[in-house]
Amino acid sequence: MNLFIKEDFISHAGLPLTWKVECDALSENDYEALAKIVSEQIVFREVKGIPRGGIPFEKALKKYSTKKPGDPLLIADDVYTTGTSMREVYEEGAIGIVVFARNKIQDDWIKAIWQMSI
Repeated sequence: MNLFIKEDFISHAGLPLTWKVECDALSENDYEALAKIVSEQIVFREVKGIPRGGIPFEKALKKYSTKKPGDPLLIADDVYTTGTSMREVYEEGAIGIVVFARNKIQDDWIKAIWQMSI
């Protein structure tokens, strides 16, 4: 399975797109490494993964949650295109993290590990 695929598809937000980042190609070990990267930069009380793509990331991130009431909720997803799915579950004070951002992130509470910049 390839991580980057040239194919037409419809995004979660209903946009027609001509290529995709297929995070099903990422292994459990990949998500464990990504979670470690996040844990070194962000403190969070618990994590909520966006179904479907954010669930493997949530699973890997859980062991780094502090469970402290004052720390923020972390909302995790695999790919950011428009931010629609992240905004649908946003809670006041939450932090968002995505593995890949296909576009410039429009929400200041969401960060990407890797972001396309061209």
